[in-house]
Amino acid sequence: MSEPSASNVHEFTVSELAGALKRTVEDNYGHVRVRGELGRVVIARSGHVYMDMKDDRAVIASIIWKGVASKLRFAPEEGLEVIAEGRLSTYPGRSQYQLIIESMEPAGAGALMALLEERRKKFQAEGLFDDAHKKPLPFLPHTIGVITSPTGAVIRDILHRLRERFPRHVLLWPVLVQGDKAASQISAAIDGFNALDAAGSVPRPDLLIVARGGGSIEDLWAFNEDIVVRAAARSTIPLISAIGHETDWTLLDYVADRRAPTPTGAAEMAVPVRTELLGILQSHEARMAGAMTQLGTRKQTELRAAVRGLPRPEDLLGVLSQRFDFTAERLKRALDTGLNKRAERLNLIAGRLRPQHLLFDVQRRVEKLTSLAGRANISFQRGLTERARQVHSAGKLLRSLSHEGVLARGFALVHRRDGSIARTGAVLSPGEPVSLHFADTSRPARIEGGAKNPQRKPRKTPTNPSDQGSLF
Repeated sequence: MSEPSASNVHEFTVSELAGALKRTVEDNYGHVRVRGELGRVVIARSGHVYMDMKDDRAVIASIIWKGVASKLRFAPEEGLEVIAEGRLSTYPGRSQYQLIIESMEPAGAGALMALLEERRKKFQAEGLFDDAHKKPLPFLPHTIGVITSPTGAVIRDILHRLRERFPRHVLLWPVLVQGDKAASQISAAIDGFNALDAAGSVPRPDLLIVARGGGSIEDLWAFNEDIVVRAAARSTIPLISAIGHETDWTLLDYVADRRAPTPTGAAEMAVPVRTELLGILQSHEARMAGAMTQLGTRKQTELRAAVRGLPRPEDLLGVLSQRFDFTAERLKRALDTGLNKRAERLNLIAGRLRPQHLLFDVQRRVEKLTSLAGRANISFQRGLTERARQVHSAGKLLRSLSHEGVLARGFALVHRRDGSIARTGAVLSPGEPVSLHFADTSRPARIEGGAKNPQRKPRKTPTNPSDQGSLF
């Protein structure tokens, strides 16, 4: 085998060559600005964004680290033309060069308008722009919350216009109105005003104004962000959007309860003109006073005309007074006649009710009551006697039918040891103890002998009673 030829070329390892290429690319392309269309866009769980930037002839793999991606004003979407700034590097593990993006923005107003229209259609499909969600503005709010920059001319214009029309209590929530952090601050301000307690030390506004001066579509882009639109949609406090000039439209204008062409116009929508209200009240007061005067004059004229048509009081009361006198006289006579009739009838009844008649009647009733009492006593005694006789007869009948009567006639009951009655002699066994119950007492006994053969004829009974054997 031949030996390898000697060479002066430096021999790299794979890692050394990959590292050298990486340093060369980063040194020569440490900062680049690239314009292209976004292709594949993948957001990893770590928060990093992997995507492709392409044109009609080439593709560059790109990556946005999590910290940079959180600061973007818009979400990267496939098909969007952008301008990205960053640096080129390599990924040795795949022999691939890639663009590490440090900032990115849509490529011109056309791309932003396309993105804006796409978002508008999405929110409209969700119903966030429906008129059913629009809340009426209060006629005269007590407290107004303003969300805007504290240093711009917008807040001064709003305060000045409010003082001219109708001074109100104003709460300012200072926010950025342009830049990467503007959208998060604006949405936090809307939610913060809604979270205030109505009875707290800081009063909860009755009306919100989100305002900003004019600018390009890039300058106003914070008011097109998803978090701002959704914060305005869930606000329970009525909200006026006053972004830019009359020709400037943002997505916040669609979801707000009212859109003002300018911040000054928002202040005019928020409160009425105090002097105009006073003039209206004075006009109403004057009209009411004139109407009351005319009404009083007309009623007075009508009253006078009615008075002329009424008869005189003495004419009306004369007939009634005469009728009263006649009725009073008739009533007096009727009362006297009635009293006389009642007196005559009382005298007639009193003559019939003499004392001796009353005494005789009382005696007669006492005698009748005494007679009835005697008759009742006799009847009661007879009833007791009859009931006693019936009880005695029933007792005799009971004694004659009971076993005690039978025992008294010389019979006895034979009880076995378990307490049962021996009704026949066949149930008794020789030598079995029994108890004989007589009418007056009980005696123990024992069965002697017995008939072993039921077919055997009984022994002839002796005719002499003295020869009869004893059971005991």
